[in-house]
Amino acid sequence: MDGQVDGRRARGDATRQRVAREAADIATTHGLDSISVGLLATATGVSKSGILTVFGSREAIQVAAVAEAREVYRQHVIAPAWGKPAGIARLRAVVDSWIAYLRAGVFPGGCFLAATSAEYGHRDGPVADAVRRLKREWLDLLEADLRVAKARYAVLDAFAIDAFLNAGNVRYQLFGDDAELASARLLARRVIG
Repeated sequence: MDGQVDGRRARGDATRQRVAREAADIATTHGLDSISVGLLATATGVSKSGILTVFGSREAIQVAAVAEAREVYRQHVIAPAWGKPAGIARLRAVVDSWIAYLRAGVFPGGCFLAATSAEYGHRDGPVADAVRRLKREWLDLLEADLRVAKARYAVLDAFAIDAFLNAGNVRYQLFGDDAELASARLLARRVIG
């Protein structure tokens, strides 16, 4: 019987991950609010009842999309830079991996954080809280390495780096011009030093 339970759990985990990833992709092009069980069923081939069995509610799917985006962000932006020494070297590597993450089209609508922060910045509830936590983690990471680098204004410098990268994302999504990302990289690296 344990093998059957483990098999169901593994299938449930695989379904959860596949649906959460699709929801995160949708959020970057149409927003977290556009996520529906029907849309996810069509996109993933998982039945509506199967999705609801795994998640229970649309809100749980949205929160799972944020968690999935966090994992994707960790893999594509943070992990490649983590082996660098804390401070300037790591900050430069984080900026470079963030640019690579956008160039690679990891999410179809660009940066998940940029898309969802604007959408949920003025809201309350579990989805907004998840988006805020993800953004706070990103800013805390920048601020921590800026402090190691002895930046005089770590919070303001983190703000500037984040602002330049977000602007690069928006312009890259609008115009499809790689020069926009190159400009964002240059400006963010000027802040880092």
